[in-house]
Amino acid sequence: MADIVLKIEHLCKYFGATKANDDLNIEIPRGAVLGLAGENGSGKSTLASMICGIQKPTSGKMYLNGQEYAPKSPVDANAHKVSMVLQELGVVGSMDPVLNMFLGRTKQFAKGGLLNLNAIKKEAEAQFEKWNLTKVPMTGVAGNMSIEQRKVLELARALSIDPKFLILDEISQALSHDNRKVLYDFIKKFTSPENGGTILMVTHDLEEMVEICTHISVLRDGKIIDTRRSEEYEMDELKRLMIGREVSGDYYRADQEEIYSDEVVLRVEHLNVPGELVDINFELHKGEILGVCGLSDGGIHSVGPALFGISEHRTGTVEYVPGKVQLKKPLDMIKTKGAYLSKDRDKDGLMLDASIGQNISVPNVRLLAGAAKFLSPKKVNDLSQKASVDFEIKSSGLGQVVKSLSGGNKQKVNLSRWLVQDLDYVILDCPTRGVDIGVKAYIYGVLKKMKESGIGIILISDELPEAMGMSDRLLVMKDHEMAGMLSRTTDFVEEKIVEVML
Repeated sequence: MADIVLKIEHLCKYFGATKANDDLNIEIPRGAVLGLAGENGSGKSTLASMICGIQKPTSGKMYLNGQEYAPKSPVDANAHKVSMVLQELGVVGSMDPVLNMFLGRTKQFAKGGLLNLNAIKKEAEAQFEKWNLTKVPMTGVAGNMSIEQRKVLELARALSIDPKFLILDEISQALSHDNRKVLYDFIKKFTSPENGGTILMVTHDLEEMVEICTHISVLRDGKIIDTRRSEEYEMDELKRLMIGREVSGDYYRADQEEIYSDEVVLRVEHLNVPGELVDINFELHKGEILGVCGLSDGGIHSVGPALFGISEHRTGTVEYVPGKVQLKKPLDMIKTKGAYLSKDRDKDGLMLDASIGQNISVPNVRLLAGAAKFLSPKKVNDLSQKASVDFEIKSSGLGQVVKSLSGGNKQKVNLSRWLVQDLDYVILDCPTRGVDIGVKAYIYGVLKKMKESGIGIILISDELPEAMGMSDRLLVMKDHEMAGMLSRTTDFVEEKIVEVML
């Protein structure tokens, strides 16, 4: 009989009349990697939050190593060697990365009322060495780190308590191709007989889930629909169980050709940002999806801020060709019917404490006010309502606060607030990060319609299948420079693209 680490019996979590989790029963063997599959709102993160002590169950019981387990807080869970990496970024942006790692646990490094910062840094570095994690900056403040670096820091922090049960909630969505490989190697090491760890993994990348997880539980509407070993699932069956209807094939473009206009929308020449980009040159055509991909340190996520005009000491030219306008600052892009959505939607895109309606209306103030310079409440409401309907945002209404939405619906708000406009071009950095398979399909459908309508799209992506599946051409970056420009018609072979990256 398998050695069961965590046993869950009849676990329920209600928020008023809403059943986030309804009569869950799971057994997780030691050394397993159990994947939780399900759409946004299916109850995955709620279950994870109860296991790690963030939420308390309404009813039901949990048993850890055969003993009843009811953590009162994440600190209590840590004391039981249970740790979690949250879906949403969980670092204190104003604090040193090293102190972030041991937040609430610095007493062990104190002597005479003073913290030994060298000892803290040494212990932090030891965690990265022990698990072969990619090194991140340990100086400055955590808020200046990239999403990817912050996510690796969170993983190192979760490991610093020496856990035996680890929850990974959407960690891989923040990682690029090379750091995903580092993550997969870590998972094998953590769950090896030598280390004896067990993992509960939430990911919207189903291919990743089937490959990495030993077992998969499917959640739908708060209930567990099915649990079995991962190799027993066919991909189409897994999608059907998650969504509750038949889903087949993938969501990418069906054609295999470069299809776009000869008309150039953006021309980028000799774009440089010290330490981030070196001599970037390309043209974006009307109706083209130009993909940008590369390894984690390749500079791909510096492209969007540089084009948008918010990177310091940027040199070179970014020209909106139809109007012969030089784009030097964000307002230049907005005035030329352009938009930029960053990878970090919570930090750079959305106003989390504001309503859906407010988030949608703010970027459209110039459009709504017009020459009269007066905002009509009716126009504001009509536009927000149109965006909410067009982008199928699931909510209680326009007044709902954005931070209370699921990841997929947050991203729909983030997209709709810009795409409701009449655009000529758009820069999207990881638009499907942290969303489920249904929302991904929806976003890909939006991109296809935008392409068909003649909008030029720059699609920056950490997911190589996504970049290959949606792009006409692929700008591959390496060491902050252009390593190649590949064609959908002739060059889209994964091995070839990875070879150019490396």
